[in-house]
Amino acid sequence: MVEPASGAEPAGAAGGGDAEALDRPLPEGVRRRVVAFTADAFGGLTLADLPSQLRQYARFTPTRRAKFAGNAMAAALEGDPVFRGRIAERLREAQPELAAALESGSSPAAADPLDVAAVAYVLRPAGWVKLVAAAGEEAQRADAERAGEETQRELERLREELALLREQQRTHGEHQRHELEAARKEAESLQRKLRSALNDVKRGEAALRKAAAEADAFRAEAAAQVAAAESEGRRLKSRLTEVEAALEASRRSAREGRSVEDMRLRLLLDTVLESAQGLRRELALPPASVRPADTVDAVEPGRMTPKDIAARALSETDPALLDQLLALPQVHLVVDGYNVTKTGYPTMPLEKQRLRLLGGLSMLAAQTGAEVTCVFDGAELAAPVLLAPPRGVRVLFSKAGVTADELIRQLVRAEPPGRPVVVASTDREVADGVARAGARPVASLLLLKRLSRA
Repeated sequence: MVEPASGAEPAGAAGGGDAEALDRPLPEGVRRRVVAFTADAFGGLTLADLPSQLRQYARFTPTRRAKFAGNAMAAALEGDPVFRGRIAERLREAQPELAAALESGSSPAAADPLDVAAVAYVLRPAGWVKLVAAAGEEAQRADAERAGEETQRELERLREELALLREQQRTHGEHQRHELEAARKEAESLQRKLRSALNDVKRGEAALRKAAAEADAFRAEAAAQVAAAESEGRRLKSRLTEVEAALEASRRSAREGRSVEDMRLRLLLDTVLESAQGLRRELALPPASVRPADTVDAVEPGRMTPKDIAARALSETDPALLDQLLALPQVHLVVDGYNVTKTGYPTMPLEKQRLRLLGGLSMLAAQTGAEVTCVFDGAELAAPVLLAPPRGVRVLFSKAGVTADELIRQLVRAEPPGRPVVVASTDREVADGVARAGARPVASLLLLKRLSRA
């Protein structure tokens, strides 16, 4: 690769043709050839030989270089004589005969005018402007001749197509006239059929209107009958519902009244029987009839003295008192839950209070056999309680708007007269209320002592 000396302009770059200039834009054909020559010559130059605006295209292929950098290369050739001189050196190496002929002032007769003009534009020999202009005019004449020939061929083709179309039009017109005649005859036939069909339709519409009027009258009559029947059916159904509701209410009232009374009577009877048996055991009555000797006032070995019997009275805080009460037949122990837990262990959370109390009551119920019901105030609950009641203990929570105290009084009032009921609560209002209803109140502390002993 031949490179010019540093700082010197390549040979031929500053020839006598540099003073000449084109007075019109470079013909498009010549410009494309110049860009193609320049893109091919890139491969023989280093990055330092290229203008800064063209260095980014150095690694492109000649085709991509001509496509994307065509304008930049044309501008560099026009404005950078040094770059143009380096491209001229590559052209001399690529096309030595054409370059030598142009620099000697002659133009090969067999050369392509566009190649001659492009090489002359780069080399800039004397008279290069005339060569470029002549090449442009030659290219224009060639383009015009080619365009004229193509136009003539296109004109001939169009004439042939026009003649063919005229023949086809004539044939198609004859065919259309035959088809039009046939269609006219068919249309006349269809019009006759249509008039006949319209007459039939009018007669059918008249018959349809008559049938519709009859159907409307029939539907109106049927609707009136159906409405009357539905009204009567609703009245009868309402009456039947009232009768069934009254009958069911009477049956339920009779059944509930009978079941409640039977339950109260049976419970009272069991209480009386067990009380009698307990009294017999308490008094140690013999199964046989009383003997006269048994009425004699005397002290026998092993029998209690009157002093011993007096000693059996217990304190209100003695757990043995609760044992005696729970030993009564059919006894029912009702516990004021939170009153007991807040007396015995108030610092524990409510959930743990309930679990501890219910565990103790379960053991107490197993030991004594008494019926045990524990009542808690539902107002203390922030959420529903998921609790499995322990064996032998009924767990109740008061409903919204009802206190635990009122629920305890309801439980006492529900018991039959004569059945022993014990209520464990320190609340004086609760104790007085259940006492008036016939129950035996005991202090919460007494129950706590009994549970701690168990």
